Amino acid sequence: MPKILQQFHHQWKQRGWSWKNLTHSFPFADLQPLIITCIAVTGTLLGVRHLGWLQPLELKAFDVMVLLRPDGGADPRLLIVQVTDQDIHAVNKWPINDGVLAKAIAELARLEPTAIGLDIIRDIPYEPGNAALVNQLKNPKVFPITFIGNSEYDRVPPPPNIPEKRVGFNDLVVDPDGIVRRNLMFAGDGKTTLNSLSMRLAFAYFDSKKIDAKLTENNEILVNKTTFSQLRSDSGGYQNIDAQGYQVMLNYRSAENIAKTVTLTQVLEGKVDPKWVKGKIVIIGVTALTVKDLFSTPYSATANGNRPMAGVLIHATATSQILSAVLDGKGLFWYWDEWQEILWIAVWSAVGGCLAWRLENSLSLMGSAIASGGSLFGFTLWLFMQQGWIPLTAPGLALLITAGVVVTYKYEQSKQQQEIVMKLLGQQTSPAIANALWKERVHLLQSGLLPGQKVTATIILTDLQGFSTISEKLPPEVVMSWLNEYLSAMAQEVQEHQGVINKFTGDGMLAVFGVPIPRTTPEEIAEDARLAVSCALAISARLPQMNQNWGDRGLPAAKMRVGIFTGLVMVGSLGGTTRLEYGVIGDSVNIASRLESCEKDRQEDNCRILIAEETLQHLADKFDVESWGALSLKGREQKVNVYRILGMKKK
Repeated sequence: MPKILQQFHHQWKQRGWSWKNLTHSFPFADLQPLIITCIAVTGTLLGVRHLGWLQPLELKAFDVMVLLRPDGGADPRLLIVQVTDQDIHAVNKWPINDGVLAKAIAELARLEPTAIGLDIIRDIPYEPGNAALVNQLKNPKVFPITFIGNSEYDRVPPPPNIPEKRVGFNDLVVDPDGIVRRNLMFAGDGKTTLNSLSMRLAFAYFDSKKIDAKLTENNEILVNKTTFSQLRSDSGGYQNIDAQGYQVMLNYRSAENIAKTVTLTQVLEGKVDPKWVKGKIVIIGVTALTVKDLFSTPYSATANGNRPMAGVLIHATATSQILSAVLDGKGLFWYWDEWQEILWIAVWSAVGGCLAWRLENSLSLMGSAIASGGSLFGFTLWLFMQQGWIPLTAPGLALLITAGVVVTYKYEQSKQQQEIVMKLLGQQTSPAIANALWKERVHLLQSGLLPGQKVTATIILTDLQGFSTISEKLPPEVVMSWLNEYLSAMAQEVQEHQGVINKFTGDGMLAVFGVPIPRTTPEEIAEDARLAVSCALAISARLPQMNQNWGDRGLPAAKMRVGIFTGLVMVGSLGGTTRLEYGVIGDSVNIASRLESCEKDRQEDNCRILIAEETLQHLADKFDVESWGALSLKGREQKVNVYRILGMKKK
């Protein structure tokens, strides 16, 4: 055993390992691998995130949270006039002629709305009725649209002779995955600043309520203490979007119930309740599927048949959001600064790493990881319902990847260490004990040493009779080979009987049963005693065959004596950095030694096994014994009751 500990300790130090690295109790653990892993994973994710590779996942997470949060319901300040497929069939014409639109606008204007938004392009006349439409468009409450497009060739002008302050663009910002999540409030073409239809309508409503708007020092819109902060290219889950113009995140109210809706036919037939119009914002637009003024939204994935949303409904959503932000104190998204997001990702990387570092049980780790992931999602969703959009995918990946890397690292490290432990300890202990040592390594070893502890163990001491004479007659190399065969056989039996070889004493051996993992119950102590005696008998049974084999080769036969004693001993690491061994100290070792050497002339067979009464009381009458009476052992004042083991009792 001392050589085992020396080799083991040397290998451990040579590879830079320490049992501190394996302990699970903070702050004593060496956290360097964990810290390096957290930094590496966080840094890698930040790099990947900066490249925009995580943006699609963050946007999908955004959509999921939109679907999970409570429905905002309809905005009572708006009325949507839908031009449906049935309306187109009713007028039997597309595009709808100017006369029909003029009649609809006149009917709505009669009911005294605050503003009327016309989300239908009218850059050229559609007769009949253009003169009537031109007359209706002179109404200061009517806001027609223009289309900016991506270049001057795409631009569609508004109806002629309309003041710029009553024209809004109906362009929608589409994310790279084809979904509308942002609202472009106004944009510039280098010469003029153009306002969106939703902004024109909302600000007309504010004017009717005598609410003023202005620009802050940072050129941000301020209305009644509400600041419309501009969306940055890296706000929330975005990383590399085009944030030109004045954009805000679009906060959808509902999938199907944004505001009260009526059809164009109802308006033309005068079937609209005046209460639905008076003092409200009315938006006229096409929802007919055949016209295809449709866009994907976060709700599209769950709509029946993956149905997208009509542009007029999105403009209504944007208008409602501006009204809600100013008048209701809600509706605008806010975001963390970049340093906060980096810290957030690093924190969840640390959480995943710490869980994997501390938890050995795979089920516990899996359960904790699921709980942590659920907490991350729950907190992110809760903030989202407070209009806060923070990264979810990046910290989620940081949690899982760091945990996975740490688990892999621990597995590989454990595998290498176990191979060394099993190789070193397995040479002179049973695989079962070596396995138990490995499982209990954290509790057994401190700073690479086994601390001293008092245990009840059974000691075996053996010696060869006449070894000095044998050594004198044979060459050293022959003696060494012969002795190795003998000791190898004994070591094999000790291992098979779950004992630990403490040392070889030249031609003898000191083996211990019941260490280094303490055996505390009477049943365990008795089992150790029985295993020790069974081991001695097994060695004795092998001697005749070995002697015959040696005789055939002209080698001497072996006769041996065995002393066995059960009692208290102190066990633990002895020595220092230059020499380390596993020590077994106590009077019990001395008694076992004296039993082996007492009355050497009484050797009736090849293997004499003597035990004391302290061992006999644990054998439960399983062995045949012969009492030798109370004998005086060398160096001891009190006599010891000695018994010779004859063999196993026959059943």
